[in-house]
Amino acid sequence: MKAPILTLSVAVACSVAGSSAASLDEALADLCIGKRPTTGNAEYRAITGGPLRSVLPADGVAADAQVSPYLLRDRLVTNREFKAFLQASPSWQRGQAPALFTTPAYLSAIDHADDEAPVIQVSWYAAQAYCASEAARLPRWYEWEFAAKANATQADARDDDAWLSNILRWYADAGKTSPGRVASNPANYYGVHDLHGLVWEWVEDYSGLFVNADSRSSGEQKQLDYCGGAAVSLQDRRNYAVLMRLALLSAMEARQGGANLGFRCARDSAINDPGDSK
Repeated sequence: MKAPILTLSVAVACSVAGSSAASLDEALADLCIGKRPTTGNAEYRAITGGPLRSVLPADGVAADAQVSPYLLRDRLVTNREFKAFLQASPSWQRGQAPALFTTPAYLSAIDHADDEAPVIQVSWYAAQAYCASEAARLPRWYEWEFAAKANATQADARDDDAWLSNILRWYADAGKTSPGRVASNPANYYGVHDLHGLVWEWVEDYSGLFVNADSRSSGEQKQLDYCGGAAVSLQDRRNYAVLMRLALLSAMEARQGGANLGFRCARDSAINDPGDSK
């Protein structure tokens, strides 16, 4: 998957700043240098990666994606954790964060939400800044999908009808109530909680995902385009949840948040990184 324009623009800004990052607006400096760790109770689970059969083929035709080893935060970032980040990085507080990186709805729910619920109404930029404070980044699309295909006992549960039905039921009702507490339900095969069932989640390369608005095609074979490439059938219910995530993320702007959109962080992993791994 190609690097998205938004990620590249931040990287360019940071590289131009170089050693003079202190002269930048503090919010941009947070994106560049990632200061003041605020990990809280979360752990990063080591995932070995491997081939991933995806509705977005790596070559735009049929090839599996190859997911490198990585570390994934076992919990969504909570309101409590994000408040601690805001204390350490006041340039990201509501009313202080630059309009370039946020909208008026930014963090509008945080003051009256459960501290242990996932933070919502947070922009892609603010999520990246938080992850940088944990020496991390947002997970990439294929990384998130790799971990999210697991249930409690299987690394790939996408052919499990009962598991899939539970996910689709949540997607049908998503946003009707405020998100519950993080990690209230058992972790999946990789030791990661709430990849389904609480909120949608930002990914680092979300702006590289494109959904074709013109679904007029022969029969029932509606098309999903990825950078002008592959198509996927909506007749296969195993693709429904993925397509809903694609539709949501591809419609977002980096400044925006959502009443049911949160995030977790990821890190690159050396092959010999110690710790839990599956």
